[in-house]
Amino acid sequence: MAHEENPDFFKGRGAQVNTHNKFLKNKYVLDHVEGLDEQLLEDTRTQLFEESPKKIVSESNSPDLGRFVSINPYQGCEHGCIYCYARNTHEYYGFSAGLDFERKIIVKRNAPELLEKHFNKRGYEPVAMVLSGNTDCYQPIERKLKITRGLLQVFLQYRNPVSIITKNNLVLRDLDILTEMAAMKLVHVNVSLNSLNEALRQKLEPRTVTGIGRLAVIEKLSEKGIPVRVMVAPIIPGLNSNEMPDIIKAAADRGALAAGFTIVRLNGSIAEIFTDWVHKAFPDRAEKVLNMVRACHNGNLNESDFGRRMSGDGHIANSIHQLYRMACVRFLSGREMPQYDLSLFRPKGGKQMGLF
Repeated sequence: MAHEENPDFFKGRGAQVNTHNKFLKNKYVLDHVEGLDEQLLEDTRTQLFEESPKKIVSESNSPDLGRFVSINPYQGCEHGCIYCYARNTHEYYGFSAGLDFERKIIVKRNAPELLEKHFNKRGYEPVAMVLSGNTDCYQPIERKLKITRGLLQVFLQYRNPVSIITKNNLVLRDLDILTEMAAMKLVHVNVSLNSLNEALRQKLEPRTVTGIGRLAVIEKLSEKGIPVRVMVAPIIPGLNSNEMPDIIKAAADRGALAAGFTIVRLNGSIAEIFTDWVHKAFPDRAEKVLNMVRACHNGNLNESDFGRRMSGDGHIANSIHQLYRMACVRFLSGREMPQYDLSLFRPKGGKQMGLF
């Protein structure tokens, strides 16, 4: 069913509700509606909230990710991807994981300064960092604020490797920096692309670049010698799982060197948000989709067990894994992402340190 055919579907946003924040004791409700002359309205504009953190680098040692070092210049994301696992983190800021996540964006303008301080810590050993591990570092507001560009300038100055994850063509704005870093084996770009079906993308990821647009990003980055991996993530059985071979082939045809994927998991508030969304967006197959997701996670919509939370298990998950392996063998054989060069790191960003 198209958005236009469902009057209950909130166009232009992914989440259709603001779920209750479990960390808050109180919440707003519309009570005694029969006694009101007007609906209770709320501000639907995107709002920015400034944060001045004391550190910007996060480190994790989860069993299925290994040492994972990431930087997130933004919390919340206007892209509005309905499945985004980062939605739950918005609750730590006192907001909802639903609509708030898409229109109340927290920005960290001092991120480049904090990154430089991190590099200058005594005993720092260079490690490839992920930008971003949570929300897209190239979401729309980056066009104006340029925090991500500032971070890349610091990465380049110190010669520290970075892996970028994005689904926005705004990454092409920084081709000058990325090209220079790629020549020194200091950068990987991971382009997230989980559907070439435009009608599906508009529902899944309402404020993102089209699938064709993301293929163009892969092509332009590859032409500049910047190594690109296509992330077919997340796979949602019953919605986009059949597209994996076509996506990997299309990305490979445009120069992608590798591919990756995850199976959707609906932890925390995301289960409620996704369930509400799928019933409104695809009422004819909502229960089928939800049941297939459960089949990948031992009968549950959520999955927290390391090793299975992103890969799933069961016959549906196994068939998705097989589809992925076959596509990689067929379209990406002989290709691989280059190893980072950690030997180029320059303490103090290569500045003269003086005599002791």
